[in-house]
Amino acid sequence: MMIIGCDFHPSWQQVSWLDTETGETGEHKLVQASGDAEWFYRQLPAPALIGMEATGNCHWLVDLLAELGHELWVGDAAQIRASCVRQQKTDRRDAEHIRILLQEGRFPRIWMPSSEVRDLRQLLLHRYKLVIIRARVKNELQHLCLNQGVQRKHKLWSQAGQKVLRELPLKPWAARRREDLLGLLAMLDQQIDPLDRAVKEEAQRDKMALLLQTQPGVGAVTALAYVLTMGDVSRFARGKQVASYLGLIPRERSSGGRQKLGAITKQGNRMLRMLLVEAAQTAVRLDPGLRKEYLHRCHQKPKAVAKVAAARKLAVRLYWMLRTEKPYPEVVRIESSPRVPLVGAS
Repeated sequence: MMIIGCDFHPSWQQVSWLDTETGETGEHKLVQASGDAEWFYRQLPAPALIGMEATGNCHWLVDLLAELGHELWVGDAAQIRASCVRQQKTDRRDAEHIRILLQEGRFPRIWMPSSEVRDLRQLLLHRYKLVIIRARVKNELQHLCLNQGVQRKHKLWSQAGQKVLRELPLKPWAARRREDLLGLLAMLDQQIDPLDRAVKEEAQRDKMALLLQTQPGVGAVTALAYVLTMGDVSRFARGKQVASYLGLIPRERSSGGRQKLGAITKQGNRMLRMLLVEAAQTAVRLDPGLRKEYLHRCHQKPKAVAKVAAARKLAVRLYWMLRTEKPYPEVVRIESSPRVPLVGAS
């Protein structure tokens, strides 16, 4: 069997290999554009064990190795680096270090989504990017109105508000800007509408997404994004790990018995974190328990801090819903009582 450590880069990769039957070792630098990487993996006897750090722009390699019947392990980059004592860092040493971790059974493997899940994530990501662009276009139109002494806020997007916007007496280039922005807004709405329908259809087909939508404030987009991002929730031992995974916990710089907490870490998936904050603002209006905690925190902290705290509470609750497969409001009793056994617990 071949064990291969791979230090992946967008344009090339450095590999260190070991043949467990003969004990032979070697290393290669494989350039992607010239086809070296594909040739190298195709001539390997399957199944080979390949390890690499978690990185981006590598989906083509993941799909290629799955097609060839090789086993790919993706590891936590921070833990891989922490397990190396030497300060000298080169591509060759990194590839060799990954290969040694695989040999010794110390490779910090992480969960990887399937090809189908990755494709569904692209649907959500594409919609998210277009929605951000649409928000920027709307903000520009709001500024045009404010510069003319007109403030309508969200009412600007009603039929009456749109009429006021189009009738504003603007100079030639400002009028040109208004027309271009309105054209962009109409085009974005036309592109986002079918994506919204596609997300709702996928959420209806997913049993876990339907379960999450029983929580007040959680719609199809947030539910589907949570399911696709979290994957197998059994890999998280408790809710604190979920909050840390999503970057909803404060940074900590403590020393000498003195605890110092800062802003949230903002690690993990930015899109899901934004969706959870938006969903939490709706949930605190519809869920009595969340509303009580939110209002209590608003007396002590700024509203922005209270919103993030509500998003963290919501993220943990959705985790328990997936883990126990219990809908709202039944899950409220489960998440608040450590005496309730987990599903499958012995």
